[in-house]
Amino acid sequence: MAAAQKKLGGGLVLAVLGAIAFSGKAIIVKLAYRHGVDAVTLIMLRMLFALPLFALMAWWAGRGKPALTRRDWLGVLGLGISGYYLASFLDFAGLAYISASFERLILYLNPTLVLMFGWLLYRRRVTRWQMAGMAISYTGVLLVFGHELQMGQNASAAWGTLLVFLSAISYAIYLVGSGEFVKRLGSLRLVGLATTVACLCCIVQFLLLRPVGTLFTLAPEVLWLSVLNATLCTALPVLAVMMAVERIGAAMAAQTGMIGPMSTILMGVVILGEPFTAWIAAGTVLVIAGIFVFTRTGR
Repeated sequence: MAAAQKKLGGGLVLAVLGAIAFSGKAIIVKLAYRHGVDAVTLIMLRMLFALPLFALMAWWAGRGKPALTRRDWLGVLGLGISGYYLASFLDFAGLAYISASFERLILYLNPTLVLMFGWLLYRRRVTRWQMAGMAISYTGVLLVFGHELQMGQNASAAWGTLLVFLSAISYAIYLVGSGEFVKRLGSLRLVGLATTVACLCCIVQFLLLRPVGTLFTLAPEVLWLSVLNATLCTALPVLAVMMAVERIGAAMAAQTGMIGPMSTILMGVVILGEPFTAWIAAGTVLVIAGIFVFTRTGR
């Protein structure tokens, strides 16, 4: 009994730390934007510093395992581009136009997008409770979206919202398509390989679109914020969440992840000075409540 409780407690701590670390990514990105850096450069720096960590992860998980087939490599390439390169770049680009708290709420809709893709592609059944949970969550997002439109320029807020929502769609495609490859390669090996692909894509994108000399004009704050983003908010939470899933299961780890939006809002208010209004509070409650209903009834 004591060992089981210790395992449960350790798993919950890891899940909470992973959720908070993930949520800190948006805060760091918003801080870096204050120093005049653009999304192409910022995401390249994040992926450049994270590349050795993910390559090491892929190597470690692949020790003693069969070599990847051509089909495996094509799958890893597609999943890396969709799930980590496109999803990350669109997210970074969208954060230039909307608040960190709103970005986290949009990304939190991810399970509903996975369900919709499952229904479209595989005709998987959708229950009434799941539909109700989706309706509640999207109502909350629309509520906060209306507040974002009032806070700034309508076109900018709408563009940022679209970019982040496309990021969520891109990551949902990764989740839907990764099932077969997780069984074949294992989750840790697949994540390591797919994120390595994404890192290389971001570096190539920068080399094609920006002069290398611009790196020497960046503020020092951008560099250390990127290191922090690559380690504390990228590699560390991936490992923490995967270790949590091993101890407490995916369902409980996902429920614990509900602390993510709340921690983003808190850090946004304290660190970034973002306003916290009744509209944001109401929207957040609706999104979290809707996802709770959605995930609980969909097990």
